[in-house]
Amino acid sequence: MADPELTAEELHEIERKYDPELAFRPTGRSIAVLVSVCLVAMSAYHFYASGFGLVRELLHRGIHLSFVLGLVFLLFSWRRSTSTTLPASAWFRLSGVPILDLVFAIMAVAAAMYLPLLPPAALSVRVGNPSELDVLMGTALFVLTLEATRRSVGPTLPIIALIFVAFAIFGPYAPGALKHGGASWGGLINHLYMTNQGIYGIAIGVMAQYVFLFILFGVLATRIGLGQLFIDLAMVIAGRYAGGPAKVAIFSSAFMGTISGSSIANTVTTGALTIPAMKRVGYPPHFAGAVEATSSTGGQITPPILGAAAFIMVEYLEIPLRDILAAALFPAMLHYFGIFIMVHLEARKLGLRGLRADELPRAGLVLRQHWLSIIPLGILVYLILSGKTPDFAAVYGIIACVVVGFLNPVNRLTLGDLWQALADGARNTLAVGAAAATVGVVVGVVTLTGVGFRLGYVVVQTATDMGGMLSEIWLLSYFTLQQWALFVSLVLIAVSCIIMGAGIPTTATYIILVAVAAPALAHLQVEPLVAHFFVFYYGVLADITPPVALAAYAAAGIAGANPFRTGNTAFRLGIAKALVPFVFVYSPALLLVTDGFTWSAFTITLTGAMLGIGGLGAAFSGYLLAPMRRWERWAVGLTSLLFIAPGLSTMAIGLLLWSPILILQWRKARRGGALPR
Repeated sequence: MADPELTAEELHEIERKYDPELAFRPTGRSIAVLVSVCLVAMSAYHFYASGFGLVRELLHRGIHLSFVLGLVFLLFSWRRSTSTTLPASAWFRLSGVPILDLVFAIMAVAAAMYLPLLPPAALSVRVGNPSELDVLMGTALFVLTLEATRRSVGPTLPIIALIFVAFAIFGPYAPGALKHGGASWGGLINHLYMTNQGIYGIAIGVMAQYVFLFILFGVLATRIGLGQLFIDLAMVIAGRYAGGPAKVAIFSSAFMGTISGSSIANTVTTGALTIPAMKRVGYPPHFAGAVEATSSTGGQITPPILGAAAFIMVEYLEIPLRDILAAALFPAMLHYFGIFIMVHLEARKLGLRGLRADELPRAGLVLRQHWLSIIPLGILVYLILSGKTPDFAAVYGIIACVVVGFLNPVNRLTLGDLWQALADGARNTLAVGAAAATVGVVVGVVTLTGVGFRLGYVVVQTATDMGGMLSEIWLLSYFTLQQWALFVSLVLIAVSCIIMGAGIPTTATYIILVAVAAPALAHLQVEPLVAHFFVFYYGVLADITPPVALAAYAAAGIAGANPFRTGNTAFRLGIAKALVPFVFVYSPALLLVTDGFTWSAFTITLTGAMLGIGGLGAAFSGYLLAPMRRWERWAVGLTSLLFIAPGLSTMAIGLLLWSPILILQWRKARRGGALPR
């Protein structure tokens, strides 16, 4: 099924082009060896510290940050480029790396380690009264962190951090409710650098403690054959049905999402096989790319990894990881269900075939060759569900990957492979680590100025004013002012998440927006877990939302399709992901672990959500049992919105309104021979 026009190197170039986190610069041998050693040392340190060592919290975060910033300046150029050609040697370069970047790397390591290496007694005295050297080192770390983030992630997040810093300093001049007393530069650096509320805060702590290990686990699990097992199993399960390759893309991306939280990496990994196959059976190139991109973004909302957001939620909400994973399970399933419905209806509309028997792998052979690779994931999930800490589960999952890799005769792991996997795992954490440090700046300003509650107040007040206007309209007066205020608040927050997510990583979007959304939604009596999931889901949606739909653009590169058209189609296919957060706000039972959960409420909510998503799928596809007229599509689509707040009454009303269209569709299908007589 592989596309003969795309080699492994070409796929890698597509990934580099659309994922700034992987746009590493080429280096000469001496720097390459240094970087490789540092990356492996980084992996070895985190494995030891989380599994067997006892390292002070601040020291652990400082070591992690020093690795991240130092390596970013060695691996990422001042100006992003996808070139893999080593630049010509010059007096100001050492093995392809400018001398200035080497200086920046050394300065970053020194600034990151200066504070953690201070004796705890001395540090406790200087917090609140930093010396000139403290302010100097803090300023250096602040500037170098922003620059490292700009290189590895892009300029949007550093610009946001600078806006927040300007707000902290010029607070007396801010308008209305945002006005505050302001902060001096020394006071700001004291808060951002000397305390655990800024750069060394929760964001970088979660990256160092949990995320690094889970990314390393994903790399090792893929290397020992788990990714190939997922793809082959998806082909066995869904390949033979109508439009089979598209359904394979959905199942394989869902399986891959259990070990990888990267939308673009998932798109390239599974899309190299599924996109050419979708084109061969008749799907248009832009639709094939959109299916893969939309499915792959589900990796960030699929347990047990959820990108990095699950671990941030653990720290913020102080609840076990297994509760977070339980809450994420059914919303993720609804996301894939929505894509499946649209893919199936598109296949029926176009009359597409499934894969032939000679194009499918044999289930027995697949399981016989790769069954060992599922063991590490099983151990990881078992340990999490049994109540072990995430880092404990990840450490033993990594050990299981190495043991299985050395024993498995099909994908046997050599010492060279292990070295490369350790290096790749660390390399994949650099950009997200730099972004976490910059997010710490934003969060630090929020805690210093209280702007989160101020912005939350502004959001609620704006939503209340708009809700008051809407509730005075006769047709809309059925809903109360508080209901309208909640709905408008959710829309405002959702739009903010999508806009923010267009330029910065999902986890960074989640951390920043939850500082505003959580107070606003708490004021509207939304549970904290629900508020966190709402913000997270809409941040993920940015990966398939034009104009910056990076996962969709990567898929378009594989499919040879128009990127913008692919992005628009991906957003249409991902409409379920846009609907589901509203569902669990109005009916938190969908998240399983919320207050007042009952199985009856869960069943009603899940049934209603599936009906609503199915209706939207038909409306956007233009096909149900037969081709739909425009008025039928509008009627079904608008009526599907009733299922945002699932309940027996709304479901009954929705089904009643659907019934004439269903009868017309059934009759049309009978006349056209689409249904058996």
